[in-house]
Amino acid sequence: MYGGSVTALLMAMGIAAPSFAATADATATADATTTTTATGTSVSEVIVTGTRQTGVTAADSAAPVQVVGSSALLKTGAIDLASSLAADVPSLNIDTQGGDMAALSIQAALRGLSPNDTLVLVDGKRRHDTANLGVDGGSPYSGSATVDLSFIPVAAIDHVEVLTDGAAAQYGTDAIAGVVNVILKKGATGGSFDGTGGQDYSGQGATGAWSLNKGFGLGDNGWLNVTLEERYHDYTFAGIGDFRFQNPDGTVIPGLPSPQSNVTQSANYPHENRVNGDPEFNLYNFEYNFGWDFGDGLELYSYGTAGYRLAAHFENYRSPAKVEGVSSLGATVIPLPLGFDPQEEIKELDGSFTVGLKGKVIDWDFDLSTTYGEDNVGVYVINSANAQLFPVLQALSPTPVAPQRNFYNGAFDSTQSTTTLDFDRGFDIGLASPLNVAFGGEARFETFSIAAGEPSSYFGAGAQSFDGYTPLDQGTHSRSNYAGYIDVAVDPIEKLHLDLAGRYETYSDFGSAVVGKGTARYDFSPMFALRGTISTGFRAPTLAEEFYSGTNVSPTSAAVQLPPNSPQAALAGFAPLKPEESTNYSVGFVAHPMEHMQITLDGYDIEMKNRIGPTGFIFGSFQGQTISQGVLNAIQARGVQIDSGLSYVGISLFTNTTNTRTYGVELTGNYSTDFDAYGHVDWTVGFNFNKTDVESVAPLPAAVISNTLTGIALGQGPGTPILSPNALSALTKATPEEKAILQAYWTLDKWSVNLRGTIYGPSEEDEILNVNTQPFVESIPVAGIVDLDIGYKIRSNLKLDIGANNLFNTFPPKAPVIGGLPADNGLVYSVPYTFSPYGINGGYYYGRISVTF
Repeated sequence: MYGGSVTALLMAMGIAAPSFAATADATATADATTTTTATGTSVSEVIVTGTRQTGVTAADSAAPVQVVGSSALLKTGAIDLASSLAADVPSLNIDTQGGDMAALSIQAALRGLSPNDTLVLVDGKRRHDTANLGVDGGSPYSGSATVDLSFIPVAAIDHVEVLTDGAAAQYGTDAIAGVVNVILKKGATGGSFDGTGGQDYSGQGATGAWSLNKGFGLGDNGWLNVTLEERYHDYTFAGIGDFRFQNPDGTVIPGLPSPQSNVTQSANYPHENRVNGDPEFNLYNFEYNFGWDFGDGLELYSYGTAGYRLAAHFENYRSPAKVEGVSSLGATVIPLPLGFDPQEEIKELDGSFTVGLKGKVIDWDFDLSTTYGEDNVGVYVINSANAQLFPVLQALSPTPVAPQRNFYNGAFDSTQSTTTLDFDRGFDIGLASPLNVAFGGEARFETFSIAAGEPSSYFGAGAQSFDGYTPLDQGTHSRSNYAGYIDVAVDPIEKLHLDLAGRYETYSDFGSAVVGKGTARYDFSPMFALRGTISTGFRAPTLAEEFYSGTNVSPTSAAVQLPPNSPQAALAGFAPLKPEESTNYSVGFVAHPMEHMQITLDGYDIEMKNRIGPTGFIFGSFQGQTISQGVLNAIQARGVQIDSGLSYVGISLFTNTTNTRTYGVELTGNYSTDFDAYGHVDWTVGFNFNKTDVESVAPLPAAVISNTLTGIALGQGPGTPILSPNALSALTKATPEEKAILQAYWTLDKWSVNLRGTIYGPSEEDEILNVNTQPFVESIPVAGIVDLDIGYKIRSNLKLDIGANNLFNTFPPKAPVIGGLPADNGLVYSVPYTFSPYGINGGYYYGRISVTF
């Protein structure tokens, strides 16, 4: 629907690139300052994350910092930043198969926690959050509304520093799991042009991308670095049929009444229901980075991004009988006799702008900056219909009327304005190193708003698949946050490094908090060092978590999302959200047992209180039986009208669900081997073990508890925890406890080969199939995924790569059929388990052309 431009551009590139390369200046790229290993990461790179001191390298850091260079990001074959990082950082994971709009944003999660607990910085400055909140339950990424990494073009990045340690005291009180700091390319020289195209082995998911990066000089004192990028990805789908119309093999159920029997004539039969798969999108990004040197160490800097995304995701197929009416003459009218497959569409604008001044005043280094970011998401439903509106309009006409098919459902908007002032200075006090003192402050203002859709999108039960946002959902919410910090670092004696940090934050809606961090490292010799950290953290709920509301309608159910801080949530017995609190412990070592080898091992323990997450589905009714009058009262008080004939209706909302403990260990290793005439190999290994235990779960409020036998069977009786088995397993078992990355990068003359194997441990989710069964365990066994990239330099500045991700076309298990129904509680048969860490699309092959100038 959106494609075509990328394909044409890639074809043009393939023809024009050789002549373009012949006239280009073969200069090095902006990545030349790094000393890379197999993944393009650096063990000697000077870092700016995890420390306020200057000149610290990743190898010497007291905190675990992994550096991923720009070349490593390209070697993964992925076209987005988050997927590239997940291929190189063992403790970082992304959602491979979000539902509804959650499928349209890409967010990173560290150490098994929510993406909301990972802080994303760009050149050390806080990046704004997305307005696109993931609300679907049953996913470890539910409730995430943090930075969407899709809008940071990979070609603009010099390297990424990933701090896998709690850092709330240093960077802000939502850095509980760690920090991802994206360092942009700088300078007046260098440039690159990259184009890639590929598709899944199945022929689905056609993908293309191109990017252009170039540095320019501005007189003698300034420079400007600019990046342009476009990305395209086509739909994918998995499974066959729909249990309402078909058997597990896709054949139609005998004796289907008309018009349901028309399903055999639908455009995509027997794959008419394409809800399980990737969305289609076109994404356009622009980035700039600017610097001007006034002399005497005074520098003006500015950078920013602008992006636009048009994307759509298939929803469940609707029966031909779903929309019908009667004319004013009494004739039955079925306007969509072949049924329809609605899509949820977004039109998203995202932008960020930073300007700052840094230099020295009275021997103190200072950095004053202001950043403004905004994300606006227009929500649409296309190829749909309103099943309640159509019969009203049809009754007024003696002849058939055409139903409205496309709807504007409303919009989200989030803004963030952050001003920081930082000071830093070293004092010689006679110890083994100068005493480094850093302090500063931050003021942040945030808004989140929901705009109502057109009336036809929410009339009655609303447009099929996604009810429009009503004037009751509409509103703008804001808050302010002020913070101050101090960070002191020193080597009191040779080989011992200490770093102490404290931070005070006050929120207009949650009061104040004080957090701290203590870090130590002792180098026993150049070959071995011990390091450890103790820190506390605090995360205020996002405004989206506090105030989002909406209604999601499937062919068989309706789920009303209540705002936690609303009167309707209080009517259902829920208290307003409280902030999360954490205590982090880590200890580890850094070893250099031989030349060209580095090994790090860090164990960690993260205790979290009042963890925020979505509740499980809380039933109001099931198959016509009232389960909880309290739930139905809350829905009625919200003013939501529910379509008649649905199998079940209920609510969900964000609340403080649990206290958890997450613990694990992370290992990284780098080594290089020179085979003389047979080339050079850089070897890397990464391993992460991560486990989350739920120490306590909040109970369901009394107002929504059911005492009926059916209600108890559905997990809604007295003493029932607020999380369903599915929601609880999403928190504790859906992400593999083990992830290992083994990689070898071989180079010889003009050739390069990058071979990467990723091993995922087993994972599980629980499903309740119906009121008469125990939870069914969906299990994904241990899996090894192999990626291969082969490159050849045609000229010194022109390189071609071909490669494959998931080389051996590995799929997760498919949901079995139990009692004639898919065991994943979906409508479609033979769908691979969508919580798989390596996705459900199988193998992907690609080609890439890279030009430097």
